Amino acid sequence: MDKEQSSTDEATNQKSEDVEALLETALSLDKAGRYEEMLEAAQRAIDLDPALALAWACKARALQKLERVSEATIANDQALLLDTNLPLAWINRSGLQILQERFPEGFRSATRAIELAPNDPRAWANKGMALLNLNNMLGALVAMNQSLTCDPDFLFALQIKGEILRHYGRMHELVQTMRHALDIAPADVFSLTLMIQACRALEEYDELLPITQQLIQLTPESLFAWESHMRTLRALGRFEEACEVIDRLLELIPNDGHIWSIKADNLYRLERYREAAQAAEQALRIVPQYLPARRIHEKALRLMYQRKEKRPK
Repeated sequence: MDKEQSSTDEATNQKSEDVEALLETALSLDKAGRYEEMLEAAQRAIDLDPALALAWACKARALQKLERVSEATIANDQALLLDTNLPLAWINRSGLQILQERFPEGFRSATRAIELAPNDPRAWANKGMALLNLNNMLGALVAMNQSLTCDPDFLFALQIKGEILRHYGRMHELVQTMRHALDIAPADVFSLTLMIQACRALEEYDELLPITQQLIQLTPESLFAWESHMRTLRALGRFEEACEVIDRLLELIPNDGHIWSIKADNLYRLERYREAAQAAEQALRIVPQYLPARRIHEKALRLMYQRKEKRPK
């Protein structure tokens, strides 16, 4: 009888160790953003111990990140049924409610998550997102700052803080925030985009140039990336290089009269007056009353004819 009991205890202990290892793996995979594998680990833990709330919460988080919201909600409800005070389950619930645009409920769930886990940056970030969507921008900024106090390298909180700073026109702070974000994730398109907007507003074109080049490499079909790069080159007086970028823009949007007008201006600055006049004509065909194109057209024609008159007979 003692041997049987000992054998049972060993099996129970082994099962407990296996479940604990699976949960540690799931939480590590969450931090690494490997959500398919996180889902597998959480499901294996549930198979071993269906009464473990944290396993259900890990499953819910993985499903949420995989955009399987209905399944995530069911799994998270099961986690809360097993443990009403599990912080991760309340973090999940607030995130799911925000995704479903149930912002007041998301705010309340995030507040409960903060009560249970005041040092978890995700709980504060969810509170900030709920407030942001309830048009409480200052409250959202306070929450994101608190999230970053918990974890200064939390990229999501840095991104949303940056978006709020952009809204308020606090561009110097935005640059500092995005520098930090890009130190953490150099290829993050969202952070690069905000950094470009801030540097353009501050006219910091020398710093801007490598950033626009990087964004083009990451998003070669992005109008914002190409236009930002073109404007940076023009601001730096690099009109020859800007010509190539403008041509690429016109491949993407051939019927944009505004870009044709910029091309005309660029060619005019390079003293290529005939080509400038032709580009301005194209702009006016698309937008007949566009005054900048009309002015460039007139100036380019005038200088083109003056140049002809000065040529030796």
